[in-house]
Amino acid sequence: MKKKVIAALMAGVMAFSFAACGSDGGSDKKTADAKEASDSAETSEEGESTDMQVAMVTDSGDITDQSFNQTTYETCKAWAADNGVEFNYYKPESDSDEARNASVDQAVADGANVIVLPGYMFAAAVVDQSSLYPDVKFVALDVSAGDICEKGVGEGYTYNPDEYDVTEYYNTDNVYCCTYQEEISGYMAGYAAVKLGYKHLGFLGGMSVPAVTRFGYGYVQGADKAAEELGITNDVSVEYVCGGQFYGDADITAYMDTWYGSKGVEAVFACGGGIYTSAAEAAVKAGGKVIGVDSDQSGIIDEFQDDLTITSAMKGLSTTVNTLLTAIKAGEWKDYVGKIDNLGLVSENPEDNFVQLPMDTTQWADGFTQDDYKELVKKLYDGEIEVSGDISEMPKTTIKVNDYGSIK
Repeated sequence: MKKKVIAALMAGVMAFSFAACGSDGGSDKKTADAKEASDSAETSEEGESTDMQVAMVTDSGDITDQSFNQTTYETCKAWAADNGVEFNYYKPESDSDEARNASVDQAVADGANVIVLPGYMFAAAVVDQSSLYPDVKFVALDVSAGDICEKGVGEGYTYNPDEYDVTEYYNTDNVYCCTYQEEISGYMAGYAAVKLGYKHLGFLGGMSVPAVTRFGYGYVQGADKAAEELGITNDVSVEYVCGGQFYGDADITAYMDTWYGSKGVEAVFACGGGIYTSAAEAAVKAGGKVIGVDSDQSGIIDEFQDDLTITSAMKGLSTTVNTLLTAIKAGEWKDYVGKIDNLGLVSENPEDNFVQLPMDTTQWADGFTQDDYKELVKKLYDGEIEVSGDISEMPKTTIKVNDYGSIK
């Protein structure tokens, strides 16, 4: 990671103010008019944008999901307010590539020339819209080469992006993509849980997409390492399942009731959008605990019961958004455009990193203190501890892991 990137991370701003919600859809005329306006936007000799208008499109959720959409929305809104830039967000009419593309069309028609797309579901927008709007800058969060190839290649895709040239499927001249090393923050969460005294753990994923799997496999590795250090590998176990969807329902809650109640699971890492609701509902009945994902989810999980959340395995969405918007404003887009970065640790300081646990809300105790966490981050950053990002098979562990596949 360049020093310039690290420096930019520290320049993020976190003021909050209101921004209007845009509508979706859009006519061909509006799209053409907006493209014309985008073409005419001037750039100074230093490369600094003189006409920056930011938009964000939600994926399958909304801006109150306590996850990708909400974090991205609040960060964009805060940055725009602090920098005097217009900002609007757009919620697609349905959960489909066509609806998300239509929202991008509408954002461009409304004058947006920087569009932030949070989540792998926007791979189709990267493929379809980046060439359609060459003068719009696209910031695609958590969109990988594999996601782009899947949409670009279509039928016959082998699901091995290394077999393809990803640059053939989208316009690299106006897109920045990044993914996150979820296995690292998953590792931190599993390690912390065992160090804090939880021996029977659970992992409840959403759909078994690569990001969810990396979180889960990292979680298993972290729990295994902590158990090894404590000399209790025979006493620690992990129940592992995916729900097959990114929201909780009665069936998944019943499954979690069995885990917390009959099996004696003490803490579940709920990893997949709104699926945490099923884990939280079941945990409250049985006196269990929950681990959040993507952002600090303690605020929404603890609505079910005070102190229900042990910690959250977070991605640095805010840091990424602030970094990229600040770079665009400063005329440094050239340092990022065309890249697909895999973001992880950039510092020994936990809060500087793109993957981390929340310092303020993690339930620290004698078994795992803030100082212990800082020491863990240092070991991970220095390479003393290595976490595998391989998701081809469940990691080999000395603790017992029961993999149940998918509920649905």
